[in-house]
Amino acid sequence: MATFLYKLGRLAFRRRHFVALIWVALLTLAGVGAASAPPAGNTSFSIPGTEAQKAFDLLEQRFPGASADGATARVVFKAPGGQKMTEAGNKATVEKTVKELSDGSEVASVADPYTGHAVSKDGTVAYTSVKYKVSGMELEDSSRTALEDAAQHARDAGLTVEIGGDALNAAPETGATEVIGIAIAAVVLVITFGSLLAAGLPLLTAIIGVGIGVSTVTALAGALDLGTTTSTLASMIGLAVGIDYALFIVSRYRGELAEGHSREEAAGRATGTAGSAVVFAGLTVVIALVGLSVVNIPMLTKMGVAAAGTVVIAVLIALTMIPALLGYAGRRVKPAGEKSRLLGGGRAAKKPARANMGTRWASFVVRRPVAVLLLGVVGLGAAAVPAASLELGLPDDGSQPVSTTQRRAYDLLSEGFGPGFNGPLMVVVDAKGSHDAKAAFSQVTDEIKGLDDVVTVTPAQPNKAGDTATITVVPNSKPSSTTTEDLVHAIRDAGSGIKAKTDAEVLVTGSTAMNIDVSQKLNDALFPYLALVVGLAFLLLIVVFRSVLVPLKAALGFLLSVMAALGAVVAVFQWGWLSGLMGVEETGPVMSMMPIFMVGVVFGLAMDYEVFLVTRMREAYVHGEKPSQAVVTGFRHGARVVTAAAVIMIAVFSGFIGSSESMIKMIGFGLAIAVFFDAFIVRMAIVPAVLALLGRRAWWLPRWLDRALPNVDVEGEGLRAHDSRRTDPDEEREPALA
Repeated sequence: MATFLYKLGRLAFRRRHFVALIWVALLTLAGVGAASAPPAGNTSFSIPGTEAQKAFDLLEQRFPGASADGATARVVFKAPGGQKMTEAGNKATVEKTVKELSDGSEVASVADPYTGHAVSKDGTVAYTSVKYKVSGMELEDSSRTALEDAAQHARDAGLTVEIGGDALNAAPETGATEVIGIAIAAVVLVITFGSLLAAGLPLLTAIIGVGIGVSTVTALAGALDLGTTTSTLASMIGLAVGIDYALFIVSRYRGELAEGHSREEAAGRATGTAGSAVVFAGLTVVIALVGLSVVNIPMLTKMGVAAAGTVVIAVLIALTMIPALLGYAGRRVKPAGEKSRLLGGGRAAKKPARANMGTRWASFVVRRPVAVLLLGVVGLGAAAVPAASLELGLPDDGSQPVSTTQRRAYDLLSEGFGPGFNGPLMVVVDAKGSHDAKAAFSQVTDEIKGLDDVVTVTPAQPNKAGDTATITVVPNSKPSSTTTEDLVHAIRDAGSGIKAKTDAEVLVTGSTAMNIDVSQKLNDALFPYLALVVGLAFLLLIVVFRSVLVPLKAALGFLLSVMAALGAVVAVFQWGWLSGLMGVEETGPVMSMMPIFMVGVVFGLAMDYEVFLVTRMREAYVHGEKPSQAVVTGFRHGARVVTAAAVIMIAVFSGFIGSSESMIKMIGFGLAIAVFFDAFIVRMAIVPAVLALLGRRAWWLPRWLDRALPNVDVEGEGLRAHDSRRTDPDEEREPALA
């Protein structure tokens, strides 16, 4: 592989105009597609194999035309202080608003609060439910505008009016923190390379890669039902890995220049060696992201595939566009050890009299491996303690910022009707096989009324055929609480007994029940997914490192870092530690997808650092150094760059903590803290300590396995045949472009 990538790097360097033209054309094509595509909405949940989804499908079949998948909105009214919603003036305003809402072409129905018992007992709060014929993804902007206008007209009349539900799909805002993250990445690159131009190359290529990836996701959003969260996560991951992959190749290029190679030769060698590490690091990320499809949750699958596609683009750009841009840059990219004139250079920097920080740290770890190993493991173990209290759930309007109308509507409904009103349960009774459907409906209603945590149970509403009915149950607790989850399980347990007596099947659905089923499905899929991803990556790393113990150590170190990161997420988002600093306005259960998504993404990123750092150790060992000295050599060449890459990735992920969407905020924090734990504690401390303790055994591989494995030559051993320390005069005379 190293030889092939070496040739690819030299070709891209020589044919840089052609390479640049291809990527600019792809960016333009993706941009045009994104500009002409309809805007993305929130991805709808479809969870095959769950009871909530089965009930939802049954409603579609037995209640045709009911628009079970249609968007909904709750317009909540509150009377001015000292007044009631039943007063003539306020009632007239609400009735006028209901009439105005009914005029929309996409509106299926609008409920009258006064005939539908939608006024609170104290008379201060009322609401109307608006049902649309199409889903939130398909709802036209004119319908959303009409909804907001009707609410504003009621506000002008003196009422407090807020809107909840999925009809208002606001795109998440990331604020200025994302820009700050990129700015920090730029500063780190300048410090690392000592050159503005060299620092700008990884940023430029990463932005181009993310632009192509996110534009493609946006262009396909309508056709593939991709939500706004999908493109945000694709940009988050694509930007982080894009900068890192380019960083490693540019750094290796400067090192090859310092050894006396011509610029074209250095570009080829950097692509052949660091590029090989980029390919395998990218493969581990792609495996982890695409592996999310085994969970069989379409939304999660789409998120993973979209992010994986952006990672693939980042790898391809690093292997082709970076050598091309290095050709354009010419002499403006200095060899390692030199700075640009703008930063006080212009001449070769004197070599330091003492070893660099990476060398000194590695030497210390090699001398004290047991102490470093114990300190790292105990520290991560302590950080992981809160993970034992992990509670999972999915965000609802109650987790929105208080500045949003959805959150204010949620709070008004809780105030007027109780916390459980925001998450009603829909019980579907399928009595098609029952001899007495009406008796079955009545029995189900009576059974539910006798359960704990139930506030209201509406009478059964049968369909035209009379063989299926819906019953609405309002819990006493909020939707994301464990008490509500217990109620869902209690209804399902009671349904088992009812089926035995009446042959009527009882199913529980609704957004709250769907969230509970999603959480359970994700819990059940976590360990199979972990086994699949870690297993495939383990095999891949055996091929890369030609060792059994090094990949095993890499996997165990990852488990430590991901558990510690989950503990930090629980402490902030569930317990409320530092919640004010992180902008967390509402603590509660951790998002159900967080553990499995973190496992996928963090495993891929953790293997990035493992591959980049340990391949330099493997390279030194293969070339004859002793195991302990190979560890020090690997740190001398790789520690500075890996540190810079980790800081950049942490900065990029931290930039998304400022998002207005709780899921993006949580993922940004979780990935940032996970990268910190993995890069600086696992890879920089635990890994060298373990390798120092293992010695030569770290690189042991059974002979039969050694013969069976393909030789991918990540260390660049095959490039020795191309070792020509020449400087092409014509190449050096090419103009250097800024």
